[in-house]
Amino acid sequence: MFNLNLLSSAIASTATLTHLENPVSSSERSKSIQQWLVFGASAFLVSIPVFVQAPLVRLYPTISLLSTIPWFVLSLILIFRPKTQLWGDLLLGFAGCWLAGSIYWGWFRWEPILHLPIEAIGLPFAIWCLGKSWGKVGSYFYLGSLLGTAITDVYFYLTGLMPYWRQVMHAEPELAMPIFQSAIGQIDTPWGIGCAIVLIAVLLTVGLISLRDRTLHWRAFSGAVFSTLLVDGLFWLAASAA
Repeated sequence: MFNLNLLSSAIASTATLTHLENPVSSSERSKSIQQWLVFGASAFLVSIPVFVQAPLVRLYPTISLLSTIPWFVLSLILIFRPKTQLWGDLLLGFAGCWLAGSIYWGWFRWEPILHLPIEAIGLPFAIWCLGKSWGKVGSYFYLGSLLGTAITDVYFYLTGLMPYWRQVMHAEPELAMPIFQSAIGQIDTPWGIGCAIVLIAVLLTVGLISLRDRTLHWRAFSGAVFSTLLVDGLFWLAASAA
């Protein structure tokens, strides 16, 4: 007679062996999805200040500055809820970027030499958080965004674009286009192209190395770095097409 107990034991043994031979569990898949979600969210958040905050802060700098408060409050609410702690952490780093951007682009945008120091206003807090092993995702996001800003500013310094920066910020919007075109002529030189290649290579290398690390805070860092490349590339294409 067919032994059902023997059959069920064989099936259970086979299932156990299959599980051992395929260690990729649903938990690991969930972690992988979460890692890529953090990467994508970081890349998206870097683009918000560029495409949303920039026009807002130019017209209503005080509103842009005060809107930092809701970002901070929302981030803290999410941080203290276990299910949303990760996203609150990331949003806290974004709030720091928003605060710095509001201050600089609202009241100091005419002086490019102040750009990086003001954008780094949250650096002491990020370092403090890392020292306490708290808020790592948001801190690394902020550091990745700050690194992208620093690389972009270095390019402006090396290619002599700082005078054009000042002219654009002082000019009326309808008069800014000729200045942009002059700046493009400054970029389209062997020196300008060479500097761009080197700095792009630096950002790509840093972004790829950090992307290899599967921890969430490094994914946030990598997303911010890669998004800087994308945003700078879009601006270069827009200026070239003008």
